[in-house]
Amino acid sequence: MKRNFSEAGMGTKSLWAGEDDSLAKGATQVPIVQSIAFTYDDVDDWLDVALGKKEGYIYSRTTNPTFAAFEEKVRILEGAEAATSFASGMGAISNTIFGLVLPGERIVTIKDTYGGTNQLFREFLPKLKMDVALCDTSNGDQIEREIRAGCKMVYLETPTNPTLKVVDIKRMAEAAHKVGAIVVTDNTFATPVNQKPIELGSDLVVHSASKFLGGHGDVLGGIVCGPKDLVKKIFHYREITGAALDPFAAYLLIRGMKTLQLRVERQNASAMRIARHLEGKSEVATVNYPGLESHPQHEIAKRQMPGGYGGVMSFALKGDFQNVKRFLNRLKFAHRAANLGSVETTVGSPATTSHVEVSPKDRAAMGIPDALVRYSTGIEDVDDLIADIDQALAP
Repeated sequence: MKRNFSEAGMGTKSLWAGEDDSLAKGATQVPIVQSIAFTYDDVDDWLDVALGKKEGYIYSRTTNPTFAAFEEKVRILEGAEAATSFASGMGAISNTIFGLVLPGERIVTIKDTYGGTNQLFREFLPKLKMDVALCDTSNGDQIEREIRAGCKMVYLETPTNPTLKVVDIKRMAEAAHKVGAIVVTDNTFATPVNQKPIELGSDLVVHSASKFLGGHGDVLGGIVCGPKDLVKKIFHYREITGAALDPFAAYLLIRGMKTLQLRVERQNASAMRIARHLEGKSEVATVNYPGLESHPQHEIAKRQMPGGYGGVMSFALKGDFQNVKRFLNRLKFAHRAANLGSVETTVGSPATTSHVEVSPKDRAAMGIPDALVRYSTGIEDVDDLIADIDQALAP
């Protein structure tokens, strides 16, 4: 049975999208197709699939039915033409850049990207003679000036990890398209429940599917969505370099995504309550959460995040890193771990999570203080989380 999702809500899409062509022999769940290769009774059919003339599968480093169901589900949720998956979020990000940008070409991006992404821009791309302009994330005029100077790609992350800054996607996409640049937006923190970058003008959307999409802290994966011509180029780079998703990982991501809307709506609401609570705590210097009226880009977030402001926040404690260690060690309902977006609350310092690859000097230059805590809200009872934070902050 073919279903039309054009009028369906986000919860319905999360459950049903992408699964029609993958269900087998009356099964209600997408199977794990744990096969490297796919056989053909007729060589002409095999050749047509290999040449792209017909739909089908050849080898699981390229395509696989379980991958396909996951890709189709995210494609529909993001409102894209095509999607392709990867072994991790960094696989999605790096393959997108390397598949589309050549030596000598220029990328405009922001300083506040996730640490691994930032290392790509600072360390690896310059070695390949790719010019990277790292802009002040909060300075929209500077980003626009760098875009107007010419570039092949504009790479955005919003909200950013871990400072929760917000970039105006529509504004930057309009500037980028005037100079013929491709716009890529990392939508990991927001998820398609809260934010639709393609509707705002972004050409491509990337996710670390290991985070909110999977949602259970038990599977690595990544995905990019966008126009067929661009995704085809990225897919070709991925199939040759080999950063393919695993069938069992794809199955776990599909299973996790069935509760995406439920989880994210709960995490949105809890994060907002916790952020407001933290604003009133004398032990806390600053709270970074786009839903707060005090957030510098709150008005932008209000426009481009109609579904909610996400389940992640960060806050700086008064004092130094010793206070951070004391606070983290006293929390009872949180994993001290380098992850986010899971059903359990996860907490940590950027020095051990998002920016572990970045030196203390570079973290300071990026506006990430030693006293910063990243807090990814789970689906626990929010009153329990607030009480846990209060006891951990107490003298």
